[in-house]
Amino acid sequence: MTPFEEYHTKIYDGTIVSCDKMKKVAEILLERFISPGEYHFDFELANKPIDFIENFCYVPAGDIGQKLKLELFQKARIQAIFGFVDDEGYRQINEVNIIEGRKNGKTTECAAIELYMLMGDGEGGAEIYNIATKLDQAKKGFNAAVNMRLQSKLLKKHTKKRAADIYFPATMSFIKAMASNTSSLDSLDAHCVIVDELAAIKNRDLYDLMKQSMGSRNQPLLFTISTNGFVRDSVFDAQYDYAARWLKGEINDQHFLPYIYELDTYEEWDNPDMWIKANPGLGTIKKIDYLEQMVQKAKDDQAFKPTVMVKDFNMKQTDESSWLRYEELNNEQVSSIKYDYCIGGFDAADTTDLNFAVALCQRPGDEQIQVRSMAWIPEKVIEEQQKSGNRVERDKVPYDLWKKQGYLRTCPGGKCDKRIFLNWFKELRDEEGLYVMFIGYDPWHIDDTLLREFETEFGKNCMIPVRQGAITLSQPMKDLKAELIEKNIVYQNNPILKWCLMNTSIKTDVNGNIQPVKKLDHTQRIDGTIALLCGYKVLQDNKDRYINMN
Repeated sequence: MTPFEEYHTKIYDGTIVSCDKMKKVAEILLERFISPGEYHFDFELANKPIDFIENFCYVPAGDIGQKLKLELFQKARIQAIFGFVDDEGYRQINEVNIIEGRKNGKTTECAAIELYMLMGDGEGGAEIYNIATKLDQAKKGFNAAVNMRLQSKLLKKHTKKRAADIYFPATMSFIKAMASNTSSLDSLDAHCVIVDELAAIKNRDLYDLMKQSMGSRNQPLLFTISTNGFVRDSVFDAQYDYAARWLKGEINDQHFLPYIYELDTYEEWDNPDMWIKANPGLGTIKKIDYLEQMVQKAKDDQAFKPTVMVKDFNMKQTDESSWLRYEELNNEQVSSIKYDYCIGGFDAADTTDLNFAVALCQRPGDEQIQVRSMAWIPEKVIEEQQKSGNRVERDKVPYDLWKKQGYLRTCPGGKCDKRIFLNWFKELRDEEGLYVMFIGYDPWHIDDTLLREFETEFGKNCMIPVRQGAITLSQPMKDLKAELIEKNIVYQNNPILKWCLMNTSIKTDVNGNIQPVKKLDHTQRIDGTIALLCGYKVLQDNKDRYINMN
């Protein structure tokens, strides 16, 4: 029995404790193995990279001088990647997304695979890249390959270490580390791209450019391997979502293969029997006593817990300074319930910042509050980003994508006219029959002229100022947190509002009163949180009067 068969069968039948996503991966791969179609499993080609790695690659750090011995899970993955080919011998898989806990041998595996792609894959003029946002990160995997080469007489004999790469003269191929600020990213002809720690990639443009650079190769390989990260709505989250949809059968991409190792629920984090779900190398590569120490530290120090949840168990988290943990704020419910009346709220920006508005709806006897929302930024923000050529998007989030998805609108010029809020509430009323009774707003940003326009449209007493401070917002903020934890705030899985919630920290006064504040990073907007708080505060104060209208 091959490692491919053994490993995936043990996952499928429960012999190896695995998460639901890995069980689905095993099911799909075993079905391909048993019932081949356009692609079949070639035992010789599946074993070729394993033989190369275990014969010629050495441990890059720690037990220097020891040949690399692959674990069962690593052999099975490699056979799945390299073993399925068409009748001409070309590989089926050209994009791999592996997510696993830290200390499971990611960097070592990447280095071994890129050395095989350099020397054993038979590709002429192969360009192989380690990529990252910063060059120092990109060099980690590259340096591991350099260390492997130094320990192998055969690799040293047939390759050259030049100033910026490892060169293989026999096929005129090379391995090189590259970062997002490299000027020549658009002219590459990559055969293999290695991304060690995808969660550290700041923008998806880098990832997309490298994928497109492989278009002229017959059997390229984009190999990403990562733990989870604290940055949300990044390329990591996009690829994770792509993998999840692929596993559900919503995406038909026969050249893509994910391996997602994670806990199935947050409650499993202190159960040692479940730890292997996120750590396939536990007990062999990753020390059990090390993980025990990390979990115990997380129990003793709650500020450390998010790090363990993210890096050891691949569970999404916000950082320790956040108002809400990710599992508290995340709500993927989407509702199509129709309402007649709503409570509005908005947060206006004076310059190029994000503008945000919400409409809160609730019915008698229903604890859930349905939230409609819209965001705006000046058109100039996106135009300047595109003209600059800077591959890191403004605020490190995909504004352009959100615009295409309908979550965001742009305003002409370099500043948003605050009438966008008035027009949006009118749009809800005139096009959807959703009437706004009251609107909460920060009076600091709204002039008397606009107030009169709101009153003309929605009534003299519709506009309710919500002062931004601990005295006004402390209790509503505490109550809103409880509602979010109970999943009573159904914000239609809006990614911008979710991002704003993740970015929100709190400031506490001597009396224990709290108010929302931005984190130290100025790019982390909280405008959606402020708009939601304004609307929620008004809903609380006028609930009896409002709720009977629906």
